Amino acid sequence: MPMMRTLYSLATVLAQPLLRRKLRRRGAAEPGYLQAVPERFGQYDPRVRKAAGLARRGPLVWVHAVSLGETRAAAPLVARLRRQLPAMRLLLTHGTATGRAEGRSLLQDGDIQVWQPWDTPAATRKFIQQFRPDVGVLMETEVWPNLMAACTAEDIPVVLANARMSAASLQRARRLAWLARPAYGALAAALPQTNEDAQHLKALGAPVRAVLGNLKYDADPDPALLAAGRRLKSQSRKPIVVFASSREGEEGELFKWLRPAVAGRDATTSGVELAHDALHAVQWLVVPRHPQRFQSVAELAQIQHLRVSERSTWGREPDHLVLPAEADRPEVWIGNSLGEMALYYGMADLALLGGSFKPLGGQNLIEAIACGCPVLMGPSTFNFEQAAREAQSRGAALRVANLGEAVQRAAALATDAPRMQRLRQAGANFSASYRGAAEATAQAIADVLARRGATGGGAPTQW
Repeated sequence: MPMMRTLYSLATVLAQPLLRRKLRRRGAAEPGYLQAVPERFGQYDPRVRKAAGLARRGPLVWVHAVSLGETRAAAPLVARLRRQLPAMRLLLTHGTATGRAEGRSLLQDGDIQVWQPWDTPAATRKFIQQFRPDVGVLMETEVWPNLMAACTAEDIPVVLANARMSAASLQRARRLAWLARPAYGALAAALPQTNEDAQHLKALGAPVRAVLGNLKYDADPDPALLAAGRRLKSQSRKPIVVFASSREGEEGELFKWLRPAVAGRDATTSGVELAHDALHAVQWLVVPRHPQRFQSVAELAQIQHLRVSERSTWGREPDHLVLPAEADRPEVWIGNSLGEMALYYGMADLALLGGSFKPLGGQNLIEAIACGCPVLMGPSTFNFEQAAREAQSRGAALRVANLGEAVQRAAALATDAPRMQRLRQAGANFSASYRGAAEATAQAIADVLARRGATGGGAPTQW
């Protein structure tokens, strides 16, 4: 093992007590983190070991989707892979509880779902030797030094799919070039979303094979949830504005903007005057990005004297949900459920993009637009920079300077039916024009598998 990776490995081993403590804290808020904890150390129960040892009729394709967004992006890719490789089995790994919960919907008989091991030499080696996948597919950014070393040692080709790397991420990686360059250089193929991502990945030695676009454009919204959301929309006399995948610090600011208008007072804050009548014409729906914050976000609204209704009180099944009575309807609804973004987008006339009003890079605007929900985004969209730029240029999304302006614009737009129709049509055209990445990515992965079979193992030397 090279000296610098030895030092890194020592650090990862010494950090285990801190990581275990962090896991316990996360588990207190999200019990899913306490499920199958030994898997993070490469230790698997008999059921998993038995599934791993089954005779293979086709390739075992390992897909690592660390969190919720990556898992949703993996869904259309997995579907296309199953078409191209009908005998394949799926090994699906995650790092977060929300990703693991979402990933269950991708599993079929014979598939395996476990936690991704922490990046220690022992855990990654045990993981690879236990499952011995025929190919690995890392979603977006998850290139880890010891994991890549373990794959190289066992001649397992690894593809970085839907790959992205911002300028800031490149700068950080260059500071750790002694770790990053060997890891990225060990990939069989990198398939970036954009030309900018491609240049950044090449700078770290990644074998960029083709720029294939963003898999998120190929993700189809759940039609049943979308229909249920539209049914609920018909129950509301007011247009609905959803603050989608909101992040810490954003909800509290929103509620401060809303409070004076709800209380019946005009407000001027930071030089932006909010239109009292327009605000009262809109129903606000807030869907926090992280489930452990559902309760605290509801409490933030109540602190500002806003009445709250939570999704969990509307009923269990989406087809039979009942909204609060119109006569005494709370000013703020909280979407406190997982896996129902299509429901919330179906309900909404307009979406505020969470994570874009703080320097967090923004959440997935592609999903909102695909559901027919135009987007108002703040200044920070580096996680989806090209998509944000293209959506704005094609009239499917609008950018505002801050959350105060977003509240004002949202209230005005949501009550402007002709303008909303133009935005929805622009969104439909935008979504349709960028599809195709899933098919191309699945073909690229199938090509890597075919070449591995032809050469007896290892990564391809040419594309």
